[in-house]
Amino acid sequence: MQIQSIKTKVFNEQEDLTSFILKYIKKLPEKSVLVITSKIVALSEGRVVLYKNEKQKGELIKQESSFALKTKLTWLTIKDGMVMASAGIDESNAKGKLILLPKDSFKSADKIRKELKKKFKVKHLGVLITDSRIFPLRAGIVGVSLGYAGFKGVRNYIGKKDIFKRVLKMSRTDIADSLATSAVLCMGEGNEQQPLALITNAPVEFTEKINKKELLVDPKEDLYLPLFESILKK
Repeated sequence: MQIQSIKTKVFNEQEDLTSFILKYIKKLPEKSVLVITSKIVALSEGRVVLYKNEKQKGELIKQESSFALKTKLTWLTIKDGMVMASAGIDESNAKGKLILLPKDSFKSADKIRKELKKKFKVKHLGVLITDSRIFPLRAGIVGVSLGYAGFKGVRNYIGKKDIFKRVLKMSRTDIADSLATSAVLCMGEGNEQQPLALITNAPVEFTEKINKKELLVDPKEDLYLPLFESILKK
C-alpha cells in the first residue's frame, strides 16, 4: 500500500471542494482511495461559527452531541455513534472560528466520489473523510474515519478459521479507520497544509453500496462499558 499526501493552498470557507480537489489531483488510478480531511469538507459546507466564549462553545458542543460530559481537559461526547472530544468541534487552523464536523460525512464522500468517477472515468474508487481521535489511556491522536464511499469499511473473519483451524468468533478488521490512521500520519496534524492524500494498492474490497452502520457498536455491547460505568459512579 502506498500513501501520497498532497500539499495545497489554504482552503477557504464555502469554496467549491470538487474544484479544489481537481487543482491538485490530475490522475486517479483505478482502485485508489482519495482521503480528505473533514475540516475542508466542513468549510465547503459552511459549517463554521464565530468563536465568542467558552460558554458558547460548550452549548454548541451539547447541541452537536447525543451525549456530552464535561471533563478536566475537554468535553467527552458521543456524536454519530462515535466517542470523541468536544463533538469534533475544532479551533485549530480556524482563524478565530469554530469548525464543526461535516453534516453527513457519508453523504459528502458519496457525492465527491460520484463527481470524481465521472471526471476520471474510473470504475472503482474510494473516498474517505477523516478526523482525529484519542484512545483511552494513550497519549497523542490518530486518524479516524468519519465517512467513506466506494469500499467496505469492515473485513469480517467471523466463522473463518485461523492458522490452527480454530473458528474465529469475534474477529473483524476496521478497514476504514485503519486507512484513516495511516493517511493522517502522512498528512499531518499541524501546519503541514496537506488536507488530501491518495492511497493506492490498499487491501480493500470496492463496492457501490455502503452500510453506514457497519462500524457502529451498541454502547450496551461495548467492551469499555463496564469501565465507563464504574468511573461515572465515583
